Amino acid sequence: MNSSPGLVTVMLLLLGRTHGDSVTQREGEVTLSEGDLLTINCTYTASVYPTLFWYIQYPGEGPQLLLKAAKANDKGVNKGFEAKYHKETTSFHLQKASVQESDSAVYYCA
Repeated sequence: MNSSPGLVTVMLLLLGRTHGDSVTQREGEVTLSEGDLLTINCTYTASVYPTLFWYIQYPGEGPQLLLKAAKANDKGVNKGFEAKYHKETTSFHLQKASVQESDSAVYYCA
């Protein structure tokens, strides 16, 4: 993923469905300016309340666990990223207040 100086590119991929449970996130490439708010939406459907994860994959590397939450109202926080487990809206949206060029990566909700 090549980006111009001062731009941040994130790829959003949808992971498959497993045993009737699934996550849905926006797919495609998003380009932001450094300092912008990054928000990647993720919603889930599950028969029970799942543990939720965000993974990050930097260019040329394998996916790495970024953060997770195991129960409703938990908030995962790591490296300036955060995601709150909202049971009512079945969501686990990833945010970073001030995105940097070094955040250019592929992000997976699971």
